[in-house]
Amino acid sequence: MASPSIDAQLLEEFTVDSTSATPPFRQLHDAVVRGIDAGRLHPGQRLPTTRALAGHLGLAVNTVAGAYRALEEAGIVEGRGRAGTFVSLDADPVRASARRIALDAATRLRDLGLTREQSRALLVEAVETLEAG
Repeated sequence: MASPSIDAQLLEEFTVDSTSATPPFRQLHDAVVRGIDAGRLHPGQRLPTTRALAGHLGLAVNTVAGAYRALEEAGIVEGRGRAGTFVSLDADPVRASARRIALDAATRLRDLGLTREQSRALLVEAVETLEAG
């Protein structure tokens, strides 16, 4: 188990802007993705507990848990029960790079105000265009 000092250092990686139109759970999600992309969070690294991160940011535990769940569903982190939540150990660097590209595209489309359905349709159209080309 990680020592409290490591968790305290990691807590500084995460911030939430209460004035932002972006919901806090999305800000946390994006902070993890940026931390991985920037090399500040590493494969296999344990993330702060939901309680510690919620307390640090003044958020509900369920908000942090929701962000962690979304990250886990995307394969970015791995929940290991009582051991905690860890940055994914995706051993395939091509898949890891492709995931980052897809997440970046999805983030940009969301920031343009597109719905999930609109974004998905555009991404599928782009893949189909390449296959037809």
